[in-house]
Amino acid sequence: MKTLQALQNHHEFIQRHIGPDSDQQHAMLAAIGAESLEDLTQQIVPDGIRLPQVLTIGAPQSEVDALAQLRAMADKNEVRKSYIGMGYYGTHVPHVIQRNVLENPGWYTAYTPYQPEIAQGRLEAILNFQQLTMDLTGLDLASASLLDEATAAAEAMALAKRTAKNKKSDLFFVADDVFPQTLDVVKTRAEQLGLEVVVGKAKDAAEHDIFGALLQYPNQFGAVEDYQKLANAIHEKKALLCVASDLLALVTLKAPAQWGADVVFGSAQRFGVPMGYGGPHAAFFATRDAYKRSMPGRIIGVSKDTRGKPALRMAMQTREQHIRREKANSNICTAQVLLANMASFYAVYHGPKGLARIAQRTHRLTSVLAAGLMQRGCKVVNGSWFDTLTLALPDRAAVLARADLAKINLRIDHAEWVGISLDETTTAADVAQLWDVVLGEAHGLSVEAVDEMVESILDERLLRDTPLLEHQVFNAYHSETEMLRYIRRLEGKDLALNHSMISLGSCTMKLNATAEMIPISWPEFAHMHPFCPQEQAVGYRELVDSLSAHLLEITGYDALCMQPNSGAQGEYAGLVAIKKYQQSIGQGHRDICLIPSSAHGTNPASAMLTSLKVVVVASSKDGTVDMDDLRAKAEEHSERLSCIMITYPSTHGVYEQQIGEICSLIHQHGGQVYMDGANMNAQVGVTSPGLIGSDVSHLNLHKTFAIPHGGGGPGMGPIGVKAHLAPFIAGHSVVKIGGEHQDNGAVAAAQFGSASILPISWMYTVMLGSRGLTESTQVAMLNANYLMKALGQHYPILYTGRNERVAHECIIDMRPLKEATGVTEMDVAKRLMDYGFHAPTMSFPVAGTLMVEPTESESKAELDRFIHAMVNIREEIAMVGRGEWPADNNPLCNAPHTLDDIMDPAFEARPYSREQAVFPVAELRDNKFWPTVNRIDDVFGDRNLFCACVPMDAYAE
Repeated sequence: MKTLQALQNHHEFIQRHIGPDSDQQHAMLAAIGAESLEDLTQQIVPDGIRLPQVLTIGAPQSEVDALAQLRAMADKNEVRKSYIGMGYYGTHVPHVIQRNVLENPGWYTAYTPYQPEIAQGRLEAILNFQQLTMDLTGLDLASASLLDEATAAAEAMALAKRTAKNKKSDLFFVADDVFPQTLDVVKTRAEQLGLEVVVGKAKDAAEHDIFGALLQYPNQFGAVEDYQKLANAIHEKKALLCVASDLLALVTLKAPAQWGADVVFGSAQRFGVPMGYGGPHAAFFATRDAYKRSMPGRIIGVSKDTRGKPALRMAMQTREQHIRREKANSNICTAQVLLANMASFYAVYHGPKGLARIAQRTHRLTSVLAAGLMQRGCKVVNGSWFDTLTLALPDRAAVLARADLAKINLRIDHAEWVGISLDETTTAADVAQLWDVVLGEAHGLSVEAVDEMVESILDERLLRDTPLLEHQVFNAYHSETEMLRYIRRLEGKDLALNHSMISLGSCTMKLNATAEMIPISWPEFAHMHPFCPQEQAVGYRELVDSLSAHLLEITGYDALCMQPNSGAQGEYAGLVAIKKYQQSIGQGHRDICLIPSSAHGTNPASAMLTSLKVVVVASSKDGTVDMDDLRAKAEEHSERLSCIMITYPSTHGVYEQQIGEICSLIHQHGGQVYMDGANMNAQVGVTSPGLIGSDVSHLNLHKTFAIPHGGGGPGMGPIGVKAHLAPFIAGHSVVKIGGEHQDNGAVAAAQFGSASILPISWMYTVMLGSRGLTESTQVAMLNANYLMKALGQHYPILYTGRNERVAHECIIDMRPLKEATGVTEMDVAKRLMDYGFHAPTMSFPVAGTLMVEPTESESKAELDRFIHAMVNIREEIAMVGRGEWPADNNPLCNAPHTLDDIMDPAFEARPYSREQAVFPVAELRDNKFWPTVNRIDDVFGDRNLFCACVPMDAYAE
């Protein structure tokens, strides 16, 4: 008879998260020649870096128990009505969007649209976001989103430096009425780039010899200023004007491009995305067409497929970090696509009239509040406003005491003033309560009476006089029925993890469990303002501290910074910590960063952002770091060596035996070791960066720790550091979170980055526990080696490590087959779509290859299905090679195949059947994914750059 403990184990989350059950694992181990998971681990992981003890995360918890524990944390947060503003506002998330986008794995488990033929849905939603941004800013070109408003400001400064005609200046002006967290991040970035920031009154911007200026519109105190003359004066200095703005305000206000802005950016949070204690939120970013080659981040453009049908894709990827490396415009890798999609759907759902009502109502309530206050003698500092009032109060302490009793938060970071920002969620009753708080209950004011007396306070010259959101998509889906069907129609065009395995090497597309996702919608996490008093966020701090403790145990580091809100930002934050540490010990001259040739493109791009000079280290034939080249370059640059950036296991998918020697060598020459955390999924529980000898790593919580990729973001990239670097991690100017680092510059807008998605990783670590985390790593290696063994019988495998094993991913070398048959890695990637699979990572880290990472979440059945597809494709390649199909007319070069293809009578002329095209294996008849466009013409899209919504008649044509 089974014990209670044995029966309880059947409910463990480990069995839900890890794809292969024990029987499947035994079969796979037998197939690759290993006796057990431990035996396989010993064959793969170098002995000298194995953890000497098991993790101390604790025993695995059930989903029910973990959620109950997290609920207890959430209950310690006190969600008050927030009027703090400062870029974070209350908003109503339309329920149709919350349920069908935010909480829908069809949207949140998709990956970056590198294979656009099976990503047309999210690409359309992002294109809508770009159109929304262009309409509201008045500019020519918008990005697919950036990380947050503050980092967008830093990107705007960098763009201005690259493109302004005043090439001799290194001076950037920031108005003193810009949000403080934005100024904080800009200063951090400027210091690393060797730029000088001068802060002053906006009106004085053109008094300086500058390459660019940053203004806020409306400014942080709420005022809406006429900047037309100032913009002209800045342009006369041959400088660029960058403007931080607010999407809802721009519904009412004149588009900044009309009065001279060259770059406009801000947060799209208040378009239906919860505050979430700081994120994740999509930043919008727009500029003039003349600066398109210098745009940071991704841009979605319209091209055409092989049938001439309009088709969407990521445009101008040659600007991006994975192509240009240290010459890239920025190091941005993860954007905020899921949140940009939510904002774009919010605009589609409300349409121009609905958005205008929301904006006008918010402004009207603000004007009513101001009129009542002024009637009773209260001084409003800002003479104009959209939604924010700044008050000079003689009885400030009494007002704040009444606010505390009323359970509302006002902005109190200014020593003398109090700020009040209204939003979509504000009601007339709220205005009456605010009068009670500010004036005392005997004020005698009536909202209805004051409303009758209020006139517009905004200058007519500042009001929008151009049409808004005229495209059909913003004027067609205002009923819930229509909106629901539109969202579903777009979802159906995208392949996500809820359809099939996504075997992208280096990207770690594992299960994003429902139990992990549920808490992000809890009000106690979703509706917290990041700058609320810290005593109201006790639950959040407990969550951050608990997750940090787990991550420190896993990594072997001494301190953790949770602020970076992407992996690339983590790289940047880690390099900043290294540089500040070296400066503190009198070695600020060290400016050389060694980077293996196989590294992620973000590595050299991040080094560029910290003004480090990249020196590339060669790879040996077996894919490992060329130790002779490393020794020579470390010796050559010894006096100036700052650090090495190295990924482990290597980007080539193998454990380097000499990793300890690499770390020791760098330290001997006075450098630091930055270990890229992209491949932590092969480390957790079996080794750790701290044990290996590195000084700092970022952790991709959206890879190893189960935060979903969201179609291209959100992400989180906290950094772990050894004790000597702890004083130099990011701080925050608005929220002092304690520790000797708290006064350091910020790298993100909010103190804990995208805090609202941290419950996902906390649930992941707690539900798996010490045993499950280690087993996940081991099964990830098992799955990779099982795939490698099976596929290696049909395709060349480029690199293997000790005992002819790989770590958690393997690289298929398509170059010999391409040379023999003309079939390319691109052909295989597109053909996999016909089999219902997303392609592995293509041409990275080696051109002409496919990098496969199955993760631990995929079952043996799914792996076998993928193997079946790849073996079948190999036979198709052979048929081309034997001349049975022409090299220029076969299922591979014509892939993917659409319904338009097989309905076309001209298909009869092809040398293969419709069935071979779309049902090449029998199981597809039960689960067929149909690409909606044929292969997309990338060259046409870049030569004819078009990044706005497509007129509907273009599709009809």
